[in-house]
Amino acid sequence: MKNILSSTLDTIKTDMGADINSPGRYSMLRRKIVSLMALVTLLPLLSLAGINYYEHQNTMTAEVQAPMRALLGKAKHSFELFLAERTSAVSFIASAYDFEELSDDANLQRIFQVMRREFTGFVDLGLIDASGRQVSYSGPYDLVGRNYSEQAWFQQVQFKGTYVSDVFLGFRKFPHVVIAVRHTTESGQSWVLRATLDTMHFDRILGAMGLGPDSDAFLVNRAGVLQTESRRFGKVLDKLPFQLPPTNFESNVQSMQAGGQNFFVATAFISDTDFALVSVKPKPTAFSTWYTVRIDLLFIFVSGVIIIFLAVYRITSLLISRLQESDEQRLGAIHQMEHSQKLSSIGRLAAGVAHEINNPLAIINEKAGLMRDIMNLRPDFPDKDKFARQIEAILRSVDRCRGITHRMLGFAKRMDVKIEVLDVNAVLIETLGFLEREAQYRNIELVRDLSPDLPSIPTDHGQIQQVFLNILNNSMAAVADGGRIVLRTWNEDDRFVGVSIEDNGCGMSEETVKNMFEPFFTTKKEKGTGLGMSITYGIVKRLGGEIKVRSALSEGTTMTILLPKNSLEG
Repeated sequence: MKNILSSTLDTIKTDMGADINSPGRYSMLRRKIVSLMALVTLLPLLSLAGINYYEHQNTMTAEVQAPMRALLGKAKHSFELFLAERTSAVSFIASAYDFEELSDDANLQRIFQVMRREFTGFVDLGLIDASGRQVSYSGPYDLVGRNYSEQAWFQQVQFKGTYVSDVFLGFRKFPHVVIAVRHTTESGQSWVLRATLDTMHFDRILGAMGLGPDSDAFLVNRAGVLQTESRRFGKVLDKLPFQLPPTNFESNVQSMQAGGQNFFVATAFISDTDFALVSVKPKPTAFSTWYTVRIDLLFIFVSGVIIIFLAVYRITSLLISRLQESDEQRLGAIHQMEHSQKLSSIGRLAAGVAHEINNPLAIINEKAGLMRDIMNLRPDFPDKDKFARQIEAILRSVDRCRGITHRMLGFAKRMDVKIEVLDVNAVLIETLGFLEREAQYRNIELVRDLSPDLPSIPTDHGQIQQVFLNILNNSMAAVADGGRIVLRTWNEDDRFVGVSIEDNGCGMSEETVKNMFEPFFTTKKEKGTGLGMSITYGIVKRLGGEIKVRSALSEGTTMTILLPKNSLEG
């Protein structure tokens, strides 16, 4: 892109430098400018379209994922609450009754009836002694006397104290979940109270999620075996046909592909179980809104391109016509520029001549002064009056030559004030650029509080920049590393605009503030000349402004400059 623009611009410059009367020059120039402007305008538009597409895809993805994550979180909470309530109920019964009470079938039957009335989902309840033998049982099956000592769940409940199984068939030949709780008395006697839950309640929780006809939700264990029936991936105890994405206990949504179709898959583990809750939503359905508006966006994009081409062609034609009218004026401007170059060369020559003359003049002045001193040391010097008159004539000639060279340097350096309308904020920011690298190195915070409606004022760019630079240099020297400098501008009144530079540095005493604008007064000892603030004061006064100082030791300094809104002549 950069090479194309550079090549096109070089060609345009070559055409602009060609003969004004060359045939077809303006038509060729029009074509090249149209091409360049179209390229410059369309590339950002294409980039914007690409970025918009990317951002819209991300936004659509986030809008799909957020409801899935929220819905899955609510269902996960419902599962955890359901299992926690049932586990607490079994644990309470195991600790509220002793072994003899639970061993009585009639008593266990009564307890189980109360459990089923208060908590839905229980199928049966059984007491198992420490050896793994079922002592008593209340439920629809004949399980008294069965021995579970060799089964894995019995070993786990002995170790953990509480156990929630995966969905399995077992002796009952239908899908169910077992909750087992071990209780140990103070005398060391222990037993296990084991209850069976019907998984139909799992289906009720999943149904309450309010899934759409294209969505799916189910439970799986960590091995990927379905714990509830899935609309898409099989029945209970079937193996899930794809690998679950990385899952944790927080709701997590990821994109994945299964069976040749792209899905959003939301997963979360159920606390204190091996279950993972999974919700699946196909991507094409999720992005149906985006596919609907894509044609409209394409139409808007093509219409925008056509409008840009028409606008570019119209503007280019206007520019070419104006260019054709100004070509003759350009030739006059070139002659004027050559004249200015000659004046600039004369100025540089004058500066060089002045410097070359000043050196021998200084020698002549010193030698003449030496001659006068030697003569004054000898009272009997012959023709003393005559020589004194000659020496005075030499010194007067040297002073005259100095005045001439000073005027030459003034011409070369433009020592007079050059008034132009300037944006004070822009000059302040430009000056600040000289010191930003040092501020970064010393970790000094530069705060800009610049008034956005500050009017432009007539002043001298170079001199006002020197004022700002002198004050900023003093502030940088006053603050320690990690300090702070605040620059403010504002409308003072109908006559002035205000500029302040405030630092939190070492500050100045009252005596220093009183004398700081005196020539050769400095607190920097051998490092300073004592002229910086004196020059600053003189420039501000010459520009018709005012300068104020507020400072205190260890509290920092604020320099305030008031610059006139009207020119010096006004």
